[in-house]
Amino acid sequence: MRKHLIESLSGEKAHITIDLVVEEFPDDAINKKIDGIPHSPWDLMEHLRLAQRDILDFIKNPDYREMNWPDDYWPKEQASNEEWKASIQNFLHDRSELISLINKDDTSVFEPLAHAKEYNLFREIIILANHNSYHLGQLLQLKRVLA
Repeated sequence: MRKHLIESLSGEKAHITIDLVVEEFPDDAINKKIDGIPHSPWDLMEHLRLAQRDILDFIKNPDYREMNWPDDYWPKEQASNEEWKASIQNFLHDRSELISLINKDDTSVFEPLAHAKEYNLFREIIILANHNSYHLGQLLQLKRVLA
């Protein structure tokens, strides 16, 4: 089951991977918006990073404080190419940390979180995998249209 959770989180098998979506993403397109689509590629990438970081913090931090929706989950400014790349790297770093949590032999993915007994690692990973696949699909569509 751990293997399946990791595959879902990383986009392997059933979904597109972030690596394929951001590969050769046009630098001049990261801040562009299309009529009728509310988010730019940067908005989506940074939202993915922020939401994933929030869930990682929720899982690990007994003093977790809920972020404000929607303000804390979406960027307010456009990004430079360096910020775009940093967001991708931070997303991948946090995802690696989540994969490490899944792989820990002494952790049951169904064990309630110590500070949130009604939640467990399995639930949080499934929510995150669904969230990431949805927004990566949006990002892929924008890449195709803007390329």
